[in-house]
Amino acid sequence: MPTLEGDLVFPDRTEKGRVGWSGDLLSSIGTNLINGPGQGEIILWDGFIAPGFLDIHVHGGDGADFMDGTAQAFQTVCRAHARHGTTRLLATSTVAPSDQIDRFLEICDSLLDAPTGGARIAGAHFYGPYFAPAAKGCHPGEGLGDPAHLKPGRFLDHRCVRTATVAPELPGTADFLVECKKRGIVGCLGHSHATFSQVADAVALGARHVDHLFCAMSDRARLRQSQTYPMRGGLLEATLAIDELTTEVIADDRHLADELLYLAYKVKGPDRLALVTDSMRAMDMPDGEYWFGKDGMGEAIRKADGVGLTLDGKGLASAVQGLDVGMRAMKRASRAPLHEIIRMLTLTPARIAGLADRFGSLQVGKAADLVLLDRQLQVRGLVVAGEWVIKP
Repeated sequence: MPTLEGDLVFPDRTEKGRVGWSGDLLSSIGTNLINGPGQGEIILWDGFIAPGFLDIHVHGGDGADFMDGTAQAFQTVCRAHARHGTTRLLATSTVAPSDQIDRFLEICDSLLDAPTGGARIAGAHFYGPYFAPAAKGCHPGEGLGDPAHLKPGRFLDHRCVRTATVAPELPGTADFLVECKKRGIVGCLGHSHATFSQVADAVALGARHVDHLFCAMSDRARLRQSQTYPMRGGLLEATLAIDELTTEVIADDRHLADELLYLAYKVKGPDRLALVTDSMRAMDMPDGEYWFGKDGMGEAIRKADGVGLTLDGKGLASAVQGLDVGMRAMKRASRAPLHEIIRMLTLTPARIAGLADRFGSLQVGKAADLVLLDRQLQVRGLVVAGEWVIKP
């Protein structure tokens, strides 16, 4: 039985101890080291041993996008994100024609929990085509629609779907959220110019999560452009105010200034806030032009200065960093204890996606997914399902 000894990161503390695994599950966790040397191979690690990171919003990396629609593309993305500490992820779609989304979901079904040589697919985030056109961001325009006309059943019936996004002001949203709840899928809100009251209605129907806080969403200032008074809250204000809603931030040192990361942490707290990458295919690739979405058929964007940009350079267009960058950025911005930062990368996203019974914390019987961090919070080792992907 392999055993690691170091500073174990639990949801509520960091403590010196040992963690061991047998097969693909954690089999022993101890913090009382005076009881003897343990069994089998012991690796002493002068750093932190944390649960593997879980990314619930990720599109691509290392030149590949999940929408490319091949098993090879999926494996490439998974291996790229493993280098940054991710052990499980929700493959995330983009706005696209229905046949491309069908292909994405079919491959996701086939690779669910399967070895990839890197992170493993824990499910799919069905993301688009149900976006408000004015808030679509860098997503392709072709394929946009609403659930009243593009029936969701054919997509939501796939066993891989864990989370699904809709703009709450669109026709058919109520039926969509009811269908999600019926299937045990988490209803998410995003790419929306909804009012506070429209968001509250969606929450009453079962919506529980909001995509990338502060990005592609309505707020008081935007809604005032269509109504002089009274000023109204939008999706941003509703997310911060409604306790039932969890949310996520792209902590890539480019999308959000430190004060916004701190605000998200202060208001929502580590149990209702996850860190995500929202990374596209340009992660770990040189600066230049890339396709967001299917290669040659999505939306052309540009990687420069550590972020994705529209071709004119005036708008953000996805991210190009791994979760390790988000970890260090949130630590700096929030000054939160390390166990809370790690919780936003592990147990909280696992709970959001309905996967906390299997992933997200150091607990006997959960997946043997571990990340080894040095004292500067750099990834130095990775175990996925009991197998070394990066050995220190």
